[in-house]
Amino acid sequence: MDILIRVGIVIVTFLIMEGTAWFTHKYIMHGFGWKWHKDHHNHHKGFFEKNDYYAVVFSSIAIFTIIYGDLNREFWYLTYIGIGVSAYGLSYFVFHDLIVHRRIKFKYSAKSSYMKRIMHAHYIHHKVHSKEGAEAFGFLYAPKKFEPKKKD
Repeated sequence: MDILIRVGIVIVTFLIMEGTAWFTHKYIMHGFGWKWHKDHHNHHKGFFEKNDYYAVVFSSIAIFTIIYGDLNREFWYLTYIGIGVSAYGLSYFVFHDLIVHRRIKFKYSAKSSYMKRIMHAHYIHHKVHSKEGAEAFGFLYAPKKFEPKKKD
C-alpha cells in the first residue's frame, strides 16, 4: 500500500504540473517574466536562450523538494512531489525542446493524432512573436480545437 501512495503522489503531481505549466506560461512567461521568454519566440543566435532560466528555476525547486523530503521524515511526501515535477520536466524537455523545437537535430515524424495536435497547438502559439495575443499555452495537452486540418 505504501508504494501505491508514493506512485500515486508522483502521478497526481505530474498531472497537476500541466495546469501549473499552462498557468506559468500564460501569466508569468507572457506576463512579467517576458524578458526571459521573449527570445524563445524570436530567432536568436546560439544554443541556449534566456528562456532556459525557467528550467533552472523549476528544476531547482524539484531538487529542493526531493532532498528536503528525504532529509525530513515528516515531509517524506515532498520527495515524491519532486519526482513528479522532475518527470514532468523530463517529458516537457523531450516534447518541447527535442521534438517540437529540434534543439538537438534528429528525425521525428508525428504519427498519432495526439502528437499532431499538441505539436500543431505549439506551432500556433509560436506564430505570435510578442507578449500579447498568443494562445495554446499548454505543453502536453491541447484541446480538440487545435486539431490540424486534414489535407484532401
